[in-house]
Amino acid sequence: MTRCLRRIAPLALVLCPLAAAAPAAAQDGAAAEALFNRGLADMEAGRYETGCKAIAESHRIEPKLGALFTLAICESRSGRIAAAFTHFGEYLAQVDQLTPEQKSRQGERPKVARQEHDKLAPLVPELSLALPPGAPAGTVVKRDGRVVDSAALGAGAPAEPGEHVVSTQAPGGPVWETRIQLAQGEKKRVELQVKDASAPPAGGLSGRRAAMVVAGGVGVAGLVIGGITGALTLGKKSVVEEHCGSGIGVSDETACDQAGMDAADSASTTGLVSTIGFGVGLAGLGAAAVLYLTEPAQREPTVGATSRRIRAGVLAAGPQGVVLGASGAW
Repeated sequence: MTRCLRRIAPLALVLCPLAAAAPAAAQDGAAAEALFNRGLADMEAGRYETGCKAIAESHRIEPKLGALFTLAICESRSGRIAAAFTHFGEYLAQVDQLTPEQKSRQGERPKVARQEHDKLAPLVPELSLALPPGAPAGTVVKRDGRVVDSAALGAGAPAEPGEHVVSTQAPGGPVWETRIQLAQGEKKRVELQVKDASAPPAGGLSGRRAAMVVAGGVGVAGLVIGGITGALTLGKKSVVEEHCGSGIGVSDETACDQAGMDAADSASTTGLVSTIGFGVGLAGLGAAAVLYLTEPAQREPTVGATSRRIRAGVLAAGPQGVVLGASGAW
C-alpha cells in the first residue's frame, strides 16, 4: 500500500491543481453564458448599448467565436461601424484557422461576416497619428482617453465617424490636446504637437510675464501723460499770471480777464490729470517691479532653442495722447 501511495503522490500533485481550477472555470463559463444571454436579449430589443457591453464582457471572460460574431452584429446595428468592422475581421481570421469540420459548425456565420465586413470597409474612417520629428522619448499619445501604442503611430487605424480627442504629453511636460472630426470613409493623417517641459507657454509669455508687461506699460503711459499734462499746466500758469496780475485772487473773477479765467480753468483740469497720471504711473511701475523681483529663476534656453525678448513701453507721445505698445526680438 505504501509503495502504491508513493506512485500515486506525484500524479496527485498534477491532478489537484486541475481539480481546483475546474470549479473556477465552470463558474466563469456560467457567468459568460448568462452575460451573453442577457446581452442577446437586449440587442434583440434594440437596447444596443447595454447589449453590446454584456456580450463584450461575455467574450472577454470566455472567448468564443459565436460571442465574437454576435458582438460584431450588435456593434454594426448600434452604428459603431469601426468596432464592428474590426470584430468581423477578427472573426474571419480565427475561422480561417479552423479545421474543415470546425468551420462547418459555424454555419452561415462566415458568409454573413464576410458580407458585412466588405460592406463596412468603404464606410469606416481611418485615422493616422504621428509625432513630430524630435519628439521627446517617452511621449504618451492618447486617443479618446486610451493610450496609443508607439508601434501603431504613423499607421492608419479604423476610427468611428465623429469627433475624437487626441492628446500628447512629454515626460514632465504639459498636456497638448486637439479635437479631430472624421466623416464616413475619410482617411486623415494628423501630425501632433508636443509641448516640452522647458518650452514657454503658448504665445511666448507666462501669465506673470504678461502681467509685468501690462503693468509696466501702464506705468510708463501714466508717467508720460502726467508729464505732458504737467507741462501744459505750467504753461497755463504763465497765462494766468499775465492776465490776472500777480496771480493773487485767481479765483476772483474780477481779478482776471476772460483769457485768464479760461487759462485758470484749463490749468485746474490739466493739473488734476497730471496728478492722476503720475499716481497711476508710479503704481504701475511699482507693480511691474514687484512682479519682476519676485519672479522665480528661469532656466537658460538650450542651444538652438527659440528665445524671445519683449520690450514694453511708449512708442509715441504727444498732446493728443500716448501710443502704448510692445516690441520683441526672436
